[in-house]
Amino acid sequence: MLARLGRFAYRRRRPVLVVSVLLTLLVGVFGAGALNALSLSRIDAPGSESDRARAVLADQFDTGPPNLVLLVTAKDGTVDDIRADGERLTRELAAEPGVAEVGSYWSRGDSPALRSEDDTAGLVLARVPGEVNAARERVGELAERFTTETATVRVEAGGQDVVFREIGAQARTDFLRAELIVIPLVLALLLLFYRRITLALVTLGVGVFSILGTLALLRLVASVTPVSTFGANIALVMGLALGVDYCLFVIARFREELGRGATVEDAVAGAVRTAGRTVLFSGITVATSLLALLLFPLSFLRSFGYAGAFVVLTAVVGALVILPAALAVLGRRALPRRERAPRNLWYRLANAVMRRPVLTGGAMLVLVLVVASPALGLRFGMPDARILPADSPGRATADEIREGFGQEESDAVYLVAPEAGTGDVATYAALLSDVDGVAQVDSSAGSFAGGDPIGPGSDRFTSNGGTYLAAIPTQDALHGDPGDLIADLRAVPAPFDVLVGGNPAETVDWRDAMTERLPLVLAVVLLLTFAVLFLMTGSLLLPLKATVLNLLSLGVMFGVLVWVFQDGNLADLLGFTATGTLESSIPILMFCIVYGLSMDYEVFVVSRIREEYLSGKDGRSAVALGLQRSGPLVTVAAVILAASFAVYATGGVVYLKMIGVGMAVAVLVDAVLIRGVLLPAFIRLAGDANWWAPAWLRRVHERFGISEQDVGNRTLSDANDAGRRDAVATGT
Repeated sequence: MLARLGRFAYRRRRPVLVVSVLLTLLVGVFGAGALNALSLSRIDAPGSESDRARAVLADQFDTGPPNLVLLVTAKDGTVDDIRADGERLTRELAAEPGVAEVGSYWSRGDSPALRSEDDTAGLVLARVPGEVNAARERVGELAERFTTETATVRVEAGGQDVVFREIGAQARTDFLRAELIVIPLVLALLLLFYRRITLALVTLGVGVFSILGTLALLRLVASVTPVSTFGANIALVMGLALGVDYCLFVIARFREELGRGATVEDAVAGAVRTAGRTVLFSGITVATSLLALLLFPLSFLRSFGYAGAFVVLTAVVGALVILPAALAVLGRRALPRRERAPRNLWYRLANAVMRRPVLTGGAMLVLVLVVASPALGLRFGMPDARILPADSPGRATADEIREGFGQEESDAVYLVAPEAGTGDVATYAALLSDVDGVAQVDSSAGSFAGGDPIGPGSDRFTSNGGTYLAAIPTQDALHGDPGDLIADLRAVPAPFDVLVGGNPAETVDWRDAMTERLPLVLAVVLLLTFAVLFLMTGSLLLPLKATVLNLLSLGVMFGVLVWVFQDGNLADLLGFTATGTLESSIPILMFCIVYGLSMDYEVFVVSRIREEYLSGKDGRSAVALGLQRSGPLVTVAAVILAASFAVYATGGVVYLKMIGVGMAVAVLVDAVLIRGVLLPAFIRLAGDANWWAPAWLRRVHERFGISEQDVGNRTLSDANDAGRRDAVATGT
């Protein structure tokens, strides 16, 4: 099938290229609107307790967590001295179209929760309801308009949707800036490798086609379901990465076929048949890792599942349809200007490792484990405004509130009772206020702190036979992990059925939804990629070895994330603020991406080793020759991918810095240290067992696996028998 596809691309090369150019232009025009169609959805877990609480608050009480905060600071005196200004701002904001609810220090009985500890600043809280993108657009307009300074007060805007809006804008800015840097950088690296401008441009063109095609498809998906802004950032890097990876291997095989004296048509068909098979297996493994993100009930992570599937699809189409047509036009002009040395560094490295596999492999394993060791101290926390640059307005306002206020009214925990009946609200509020980490509790029966009443109640807490209470947490309770606070509040006995919601509860439920599905996602990724590698190799041990090596690469990545971003090492150099924890969704995303890319390199290397083995080479020679042919390509692909990811280390959003640094390190370690040293050491030590599988699994592979029967005269079963003879003869 693949050979026929290659011959079709050769015979219809000009129409294929014309259609490809037109299609690239079309998806480019359509995909250009993707950045505006994507959004950063709210942190919520559909169907969770906090999600139901938010719905009841909106439907029954016409209220909910505020998403716009105005910090009003007196230039001289205290908040009581600027009462007229505070009351005026409260009235003006409440009169704005689209604003459903406004409360402030001056309108809520001088609540201590809305006053700074030094009495110089007060808060105005507003809720702008509606669809997330429309609400954030309106919040942005209001934030800009109300950020003012008069002779008596300074007004700054912040709040959850202001922060998320700035994160989305910064991510789009980082995308456009990265695009201007990454594409010329990749072109330069390809020129250094190919020494042919035409091949560099064709390879880059396939990567651009993958990027634009993915953005266009993401825009289509975004019309029916939320897709994260960060999906575009992943599309840029992975579109180039996979497009370049796949082109490198197809072009290398095309050159090999021409070097053996094949015609251009046969070389195209042979390259698509052999390298195309590897590309397909690689695409399946990468897509499997990323599609597993769709198992999470969270739109943020599902976005990367969509992006990953589309990147793989477009990169495979580009490498197996567009590239072969271009190679058919180029013909022998694609050959290198001068032949490279037949025995390269990878060949010599493989033989050096296999001469002393225990010493070299053991030393490398120790080094990898040392680098990975900080991961043992991994601590998960909640995201806040500190993921933005320090000079962004939303971050600056959040910093002032965190430093100046002992409690956080805008992050109140809501305890919602749709049917309160005759329950004793006062006693319940007093119990809640005595929970460690709660500054005060506001309710219809009054305000309480430390179990004692401190102020009158309000009828805004009751509606249609129900009631709700607002437990206002201390800043200290929110700085670390608010999971304990939410658990303690949920454990307080209530006189009626209660739903616990609010921003802290939503982030806790969001994380719980991830951790609940995480075992399933890990199982799917590990088992399906294991199955794909088995179908490719027919071996039981090689997929198991690949899983172990991939986990080592992931360990290195997590070790770097903890050392750099959790513990704050290199914070000044990279320009971010360490919080002592990591937000959980980004490491999960990076796990799926790195695991898929590690399997990508595994497929490229092992497929060439297996091919050499099936052609009659003994185990040691097969490894050395396989690495000789695949190692340089994997190295170039890894350097290009690492450089592309590293560009995001200069971005403004900490999430993108984490992805940039963590992925760059993981990719380089995996391609050079793991595949270059640990893989040959493992295969050398395992010997004939590398190619073993029980009889029933060999029958499964013969029935469902894909074999390159024309690369030699041995089936895998024959290779097992021959391998045993070679092992005895060569000592492997």
